[in-house]
Amino acid sequence: MKLILTQEVDALGAPGDIVVVKDGYGRNFLVPRGLAIRWTRGAEKQIHSIKKAREVRNVRDVGHAEDVRSQLEALNVTLRARAGDTGRLFGAITPADIVAAVKASGGPEIDKRRIQVGNPIKTLGAHLVSVKVHDDVSATVHLDVVSA
Repeated sequence: MKLILTQEVDALGAPGDIVVVKDGYGRNFLVPRGLAIRWTRGAEKQIHSIKKAREVRNVRDVGHAEDVRSQLEALNVTLRARAGDTGRLFGAITPADIVAAVKASGGPEIDKRRIQVGNPIKTLGAHLVSVKVHDDVSATVHLDVVSA
């Protein structure tokens, strides 16, 4: 199935890219969630406007990404979570939890899809979380999980 991406999809492409995926993946996941539209000759004309908007955002973000990275790396984010006596959490820390904690500690607004957590955070203590601010710029956030 040939699709045009409308949003960034990890390991697939950026907005405006034409991709070929298996029918089920496109029909059941990408199209219903609004991440892609079906490729047609009419839709191909929209690619130019999608790519132009992406270029404008990228130019603005390249200079701004360094500032956001320095703000994120300067933060010491504290996140409260319920934990047992052994220090193991009841559940795991999600990217949405991290976004809320960064915002609460005075950090910049970030998208939860940009947060990359290697292994799930399920213990109390200090953790490092990577945030992909831009295609070329990544930041490391120091996250301290404490008992609630």
